[in-house]
Amino acid sequence: MSGFERAAAELIEAGRELYRRGWVPATSGNLSARLDDGTFVVTVSGRHKGRLTPDDILRVDAEGRSLDDRRPSAETALHLGVYRRFPEVRAVLHPHSPAAVLASRLFKGELVLEDHELLKALDGIDTHAHRLVVPIFPNDQNIPRLAAKVDAWIDRHRRLHAYIIAGHGFYAWGRSVAAALTAVEALEFMFDCEVRLYGVRS
Repeated sequence: MSGFERAAAELIEAGRELYRRGWVPATSGNLSARLDDGTFVVTVSGRHKGRLTPDDILRVDAEGRSLDDRRPSAETALHLGVYRRFPEVRAVLHPHSPAAVLASRLFKGELVLEDHELLKALDGIDTHAHRLVVPIFPNDQNIPRLAAKVDAWIDRHRRLHAYIIAGHGFYAWGRSVAAALTAVEALEFMFDCEVRLYGVRS
């Protein structure tokens, strides 16, 4: 099995799991992985993530140009921005999950996660006694402009584990597709807890 075939199979399985959880409804979301040759595999634009096939995965170069005649997700630039900044990242997942969307309606600018045991599910965090800032960016159909805002945030803060796009969904990543799925699951749980806590306090 080639690197492309292996990565495609992993993304197909990830799409099914995300759909099963209700985190990529309709044709929402996009998924990607880094290959050893410096190219990337991403989901084709507009495909249902719960019913992906190998034909729904394509390769792009480091500039996001398709290496075949299919059109990659419109948000490929956001994936590539993460890969450029964090060389250790091998997979980026973008679900449109309910808790992330709700959190973006309730919290403006950022969501702070503190004292959650599940923080330890994220790469580089080994204690619940950690303060993780998840920035919330306004939704923008101009993807290069949005990507530039994310990049500028990283310039100021030097580290980023995930970010939310308001009213849209969130981006998370890891050293493998499996690790990225773990990050998504942990973050969605913590987002949901924060949304519920907000309701109790209000």
